[in-house]
Amino acid sequence: MNILIANDDGIYSPGLLALAEVASEFGNVKIVAPDVEQSSMGHAISAHTPLTYKRTAIEGFEAYRVNGTPADCVALGMFHWNQEADVVLSGINSGTNLGNSAWHSGTLAAAKQAVLFGCRGLAFSTPVTREEPDFSTIKPFVKKSLETLLPEKELSLININIPANAKGMRWARQSVRHYDGKVIPGKDPLGRQHFWFTVVPVEETEEGTDRRAVEDGYVSITPLSLDLTNHEELSRAKDRVKL
Repeated sequence: MNILIANDDGIYSPGLLALAEVASEFGNVKIVAPDVEQSSMGHAISAHTPLTYKRTAIEGFEAYRVNGTPADCVALGMFHWNQEADVVLSGINSGTNLGNSAWHSGTLAAAKQAVLFGCRGLAFSTPVTREEPDFSTIKPFVKKSLETLLPEKELSLININIPANAKGMRWARQSVRHYDGKVIPGKDPLGRQHFWFTVVPVEETEEGTDRRAVEDGYVSITPLSLDLTNHEELSRAKDRVKL
């Protein structure tokens, strides 16, 4: 099995190395990741600037860094591998990708780009605190997730969030918790005004969701779809309004 690994935290992220080490038990691994952190980049692509692709020294692995986004990395990685990757793994992201963060996550964007190219994509994330994540407690569930999900080839795009010392694994739907967007003004050291955009959660965590699973100490496994169509509303609209 040919396994392409990408992320949004950058080529030197400890989570990337941890994922590569586990993935190497399942097949031939190649790493293609951003040269700098690209968190919250979403599914941006570098449509108007050229990309560079440089070999990077990561012991035990063939690795390259790209001056682009997570989606760029998957595109270049698959191009140089002659489209022969069997699966793209993204992560392990330092910070969860739960609920609405699926929209702006660079980690998930790498997995989504794989699916757009006709490949499978699995995104891995873990919660962070003030301390660096202890990937030794996370890697066993990365392995268990791969053992469980790689044979399930009909699942093309999967979002996986792994808390430290997880109790087990749960299938979960994406939390669609609403947020109250908030802009916080401030000033830089020279007195120039700037702004921070942040969010404030305004609803409780729903049962059966990825967020609840992780809050309860379980690995959340959420199959996703690239199809954004609201099929129920489309069907009702066709009945109401004849075009």
